[in-house]
Order: sequence, then C-alpha cells, then structure tokens
Amino acid sequence: MVSVAQSPIVLKMQGAWGAKDIFNEMAEEYVKRVNEMAGGRLRIDYLVGGAVVKPFEVMDATSKGVLDACHGVPVYWYGKSKVASLFGSGPINGCDAPQTLAWIYRGGGLELYNELLKKINLDVVGYFAMPMPTQPLGWFKKPLKNADDLKGLKYRTVGLAADLMQEMGVKVTQLPGGEIVPAMDRGVIEAFEFNNPTSDRRFGAQDVAKNYMMGSFHQAMEFFEIAFNRKKHDSLPKDLQAILRYAAEAASSSNWWTAMDNYSKDLDELINKDKVNVIRTPKSIFDAQIKAWDVVTKKLSDEDPFFKKVVDSQRAWSKRVAKYMFLNEADYLVGYEHVHGKIPGMS
Repeated sequence: MVSVAQSPIVLKMQGAWGAKDIFNEMAEEYVKRVNEMAGGRLRIDYLVGGAVVKPFEVMDATSKGVLDACHGVPVYWYGKSKVASLFGSGPINGCDAPQTLAWIYRGGGLELYNELLKKINLDVVGYFAMPMPTQPLGWFKKPLKNADDLKGLKYRTVGLAADLMQEMGVKVTQLPGGEIVPAMDRGVIEAFEFNNPTSDRRFGAQDVAKNYMMGSFHQAMEFFEIAFNRKKHDSLPKDLQAILRYAAEAASSSNWWTAMDNYSKDLDELINKDKVNVIRTPKSIFDAQIKAWDVVTKKLSDEDPFFKKVVDSQRAWSKRVAKYMFLNEADYLVGYEHVHGKIPGMS
C-alpha cells in the first residue's frame, strides 16, 4: 500500500490592520497556534489590511465568501447595527475589558452576538480574543483642559465612541488606522485616537501631534473579532472547529503579553525619544463622557429593543462581577508609587 499525504485545507484570512500595525503580529499569533495545532490538516494564510478588501469591509467579505476569515473589531461594521459596538466598546458600567470578555464567554454575550449576526444576515462564526487596555483619549495639537475644549474639534474615532463624542459636540470622522496620519496632514481631522502607544507610534502619530492624553471612557474595553465564513467553518471536522475556537483563547493570553511588553516600551519611547507630552486625561472629561454615555445609551435603547437587551445583560453582569473586583482588588498604584515614586503626567 502506498500512503498519499492529503493536502491541507487552506483558509484565507485578512486582517483589518495597516501593514506596520502590531495588530497584524497579534493576528499572526492566532494563526501560528491554529497552524501548529492542526498538524498539517488545516492552514490559515494571513493577509494584511487592504490585500483583498478595505479594512472596514472584512466582515462583509467573510460573510459573502470573498474571504474565508477575518481578524478585526466589531466597531468596523457597526454601520450595519449599532449593537455591534456593544461587543467591543460600549457604555461604561464598571467592568473593564477582561471582565467584559468574561461576559462574552460566560455571561451570555456570545449567544447575543450570534443572535445579532442572524438578525442582520452575517453568515459567519465569530470568536473574541485580547481584552484591550483602555484606549487613550488620543492625540491633540494642544492639551485639553476640560470637555469644552472638545467642542467643534474634528476628531477621528469609530463605533459607538463616535456617537458619544458627537453628543459631546465633537465633529467625528471614522477612518481605519492606516488613513489617520494622512488625514491629519490634510486637515481632514485635527485630533484622533486609534488604540495604543505601539500602533500609534508605528504609524507616526508623534509626527503630527505632540500631546498624548491617556485614559478615556470612549473605548474602555474592546476585543479582536476572529470570524469565519459559516459554510467554510461548518464544513470542517469538529476537531478542527475546536482548534479554531480554542486557539482564540490561547491567542488572547499571548496577545495580552505582547501588548504589555510593547505598549509600555513604546510609551517610554514616545516620552523620552520623541519628546511627546504624555498626560492623564482630566477627571472633568471622564465626568462629561459618562454623562454623555447616559444620553446615548438611553436614546439607542429606546430606539432598538435588542440594543437594550444587550445593555441590560452587560449591566446585570457588571453589577455582580465588578462589585467583586472592586471589593477585592489591591491598590496597585500605592504599590507602584511606594517602589517607583509618583508618575509624571498624573495629577
């Protein structure tokens, strides 16, 4: 008998990220885990943003079968339904990103996500990974002293954060990461946020603005969405489907470790090498944001019962889970300041 090796099943996955973005490396951490665990039976070929379709189009392309899979964030397709943003960055309820990712996998979030996919005819199977640290308020020509300084500002953000900032009087433009700096150069925007010090530094944020304001309620929790065309996914043997799912959990940890190492180093480089003025966002802006979230959340909940259903689920989860964390959590800032002293830029 002659043994004939079977060719692997190949899935074409595109990310929503510019070529230099660290998010491509995080996507590749997922791909590496799938490919190694699949033992030659399955292979994901990863393509950077724009290789086949534009970054904001990866979910549609995956649903239609133009791509087999995508690596992005739900806020990139929230134009189909504002509920999408609740599975990435939504109203503040006390939970941080790790606790909200726990809601997705243990609090009914994934079931609600699948219900949303069915409602808007997205024919995909999606998983979530990487509880992202709070996203900075962003990059500004001049530091903001209070929420009034935001009014009338031409600012880039995405998803429900756009609704939030518009409620605060900001003129919002939604752009993928790779288009931000050119838009700033042309004056299309005057300020922007993207995600983290590494992504921001790699695409040259420090070359177009010198004030970096850390901390915000506009996108305080977000995750990667790893989605597969449903027909392609369901045609796979069950053990390969399991690898696709559990590799997302493994990559979630790996992505976090990669983030902690890189984000912290790049923040120091922005301060020490690029001479960026890095400062903590004033409390008055946080206060204004949370009031604006109340307005946006009520409006959208009144308009869409399913939006309210998801918000209510998150609030029920946060009431229990965040309470536990706040009662139990150590005061790490006290420990840091005891060892290292006060942090410059924090009031």
